[in-house]
Amino acid sequence: MSDAEKPTPASPEDIADALAFALLFEGRRRIHHADELVTRMVARRLVKHLERAGFVVMKKPPLGGHSALGRGFGSHQSRCERTYKI
Repeated sequence: MSDAEKPTPASPEDIADALAFALLFEGRRRIHHADELVTRMVARRLVKHLERAGFVVMKKPPLGGHSALGRGFGSHQSRCERTYKI
């Protein structure tokens, strides 16, 4: 396995984005009863707990030549983060 293929530690923001996405969507279908603000808060609390418990979450490097579609929220801030400074 080359260095480019080795997993690296995922950032807390990446983990929170992935958890929030999982709470908001089932596959590609949005769960209508899931509130974005609540899911962000839950995801951040889960990340903090995982850090305190000593978990290390690894992330594979992005596939070359593929779009970022379908990989969660991405690196942009969500509306609730800008509004409520989570």
